[in-house]
Amino acid sequence: MLSKTRPISSYMRTHKPALTPSTRPATHLQSQSISSLKVVWRKDQKLDRAIENDKSYKLCARVVKEVHNEPGRVIPLRYFEKRRERLRLNIKVETFLSRNPGLFDVYYDRIKPKSEPVQFLRFSDRLRMFLEEEERIFKENEPLIVSKLCKLLMMCKDRVVSVDKLVHVKREFGFPNDFLVSLVPKYPQYFRILGCPGEENCYLELVSWNPEFAKSVIERRAEEESNLTGIRVRPNFNYRLPSGFFLKKEMREWVRDWVEMDYISPYEDASKLDQASQEMEKRTVGVFHELLSLSLFKRIPVPILGKFSDEYRFSNAFSNVFTRHAGIFYLSLKGGIKTAVLREAYKDDQLIDRDPLLEIKYKFAELLEEGWRERREHLRLQREEVEKNKEMMAMRNEE
Repeated sequence: MLSKTRPISSYMRTHKPALTPSTRPATHLQSQSISSLKVVWRKDQKLDRAIENDKSYKLCARVVKEVHNEPGRVIPLRYFEKRRERLRLNIKVETFLSRNPGLFDVYYDRIKPKSEPVQFLRFSDRLRMFLEEEERIFKENEPLIVSKLCKLLMMCKDRVVSVDKLVHVKREFGFPNDFLVSLVPKYPQYFRILGCPGEENCYLELVSWNPEFAKSVIERRAEEESNLTGIRVRPNFNYRLPSGFFLKKEMREWVRDWVEMDYISPYEDASKLDQASQEMEKRTVGVFHELLSLSLFKRIPVPILGKFSDEYRFSNAFSNVFTRHAGIFYLSLKGGIKTAVLREAYKDDQLIDRDPLLEIKYKFAELLEEGWRERREHLRLQREEVEKNKEMMAMRNEE
């Protein structure tokens, strides 16, 4: 059994069997294609729980975003009801509103001048105050957002990405809703839009290369440790298998050799690397590590990562990387969606590597919790009123 906190390289040095050149399993494995190397998937309940803990927050955020995108930020309740399936809202909108008070106000208005008044949704005063706070946090962290956007482009093979794809992942990386309008034009030294946003074949191109952005989290970590200790530290992955996780002897040998290979930065040109080589595997893992490190929650659904296969040169079977390197990643199946999670960013089910933009999430969580407390208090008063009425009825019956 591998220790929860012990690096795999240490384990392998301690438990390395005596092998002759003719029987060394690493040689056997090196003759196989990387895609044939299998590691049995194992459930991690703590990391699954981390995803489950954010379920209510993400659902409420989707609902708020839907209303936010409407003209005037209002919508007839019956229109919104028809969008439940797309929003993955498995309860009626009225039920959602009762469970999450404080997000919206319900009022009556006419859809057309002579039509009957119907119920509309609009932001509550508390939600509007939160959105103002969100705007402040975005402005304070604008340099961080710009660097993230540059990094996403710098890792691409042609330094260009479809605008549609970037819009699709804006929540994963903490970009503002209107970043293409409010942010990109302010930095012509970095970005250029090719085509018209909202139309097909519109792209965001990197204009200039900033060497300071071209350092991965792993490279920065090695630099900081070198400066602290005065000893040159080689950049590499923090490879630690979870408690109770087993690797077969041959796979253990392969992982040991792979870990000891030189680190390949995700910002290096990978055009000359063979797609089936161990070097390309090292580079691909580096790209995934960097993408997850740049994300807000240090995890991204696999289908979203798959949208960037061409830009980042991922193979068709790229998701196997997450199980093959179980000491770096965890592949969660929670909610019926495959999600790649960066292990080192979590302690049990708690995120320890926190992005500054996560302040938005915590502010929103406070807003939700305030509404939930009000609902619990309202339900408590209702129960007390029912009990009081029952007692009064019993007393009358006795008389």
